[in-house]
Amino acid sequence: MLREIATRNLVERVAKNPYPGRGIVAGRATDGSWVQVYWIMGRSENSRNRLFVCEGGILSTQAADPAKVEDPSLIIYHAMRTSGQRFIVSNGVQTDAIWQGLEAGSPFADTLRDWHHEPDAPNYTPRISGCIDLSGETASLWLSILKVSPFADSESERHFFHYESVEAGYGYAITTYQGDGDPLPSFSGSPYVLSLSGNVDELVAHFWQNLDADNKISLAVRYIDPHSGREQIAIKNRYQAV
Repeated sequence: MLREIATRNLVERVAKNPYPGRGIVAGRATDGSWVQVYWIMGRSENSRNRLFVCEGGILSTQAADPAKVEDPSLIIYHAMRTSGQRFIVSNGVQTDAIWQGLEAGSPFADTLRDWHHEPDAPNYTPRISGCIDLSGETASLWLSILKVSPFADSESERHFFHYESVEAGYGYAITTYQGDGDPLPSFSGSPYVLSLSGNVDELVAHFWQNLDADNKISLAVRYIDPHSGREQIAIKNRYQAV
């Protein structure tokens, strides 16, 4: 039953969805390794002018052609960082804030309580973030979404999801948007289950194949050894650096 649900979610919410926007999947591979998947999509030339690079264990977005950058504030950022045995992923500059908070001893959720959605009217893109925490006796997984309030564009709803039981071969997914539109409709509801079957390269190929061909830009998968915390990051980019 769970596999059927995960398959249906992949088809309906990813493969047949032209624009889920940026997405995070976090969970465990079939071999028990912890996994984080992050992808970006783009419709405008500014959003499409990006690729992933990984240096020193930090995954970042970078302009494919620096000469074409219009506004770097919401498209250039660190997407994955590591604080000890805690592994962070997000769709914006809050990655660094979460990392700084964890380094200072603040829990994942506490750092985000003063943050808001992105100020990109009229879409007001949600900030989505995740953290796999292997520092305690029991591993845990956090996901969050900060989205515009229905009552005031300047206010945000802050939703946090905490999981201490994740079956091997599955993960929880959250995206910035429900689908395409003008303005783009923010993600609604709780994170949904997807399968995480295969090694790091197989997962890259799997998700890349299922993202919309016209709008996908870059994809990264991080594999984390559940015992040592050793990590491996694999990247797929649509564009090459100029």
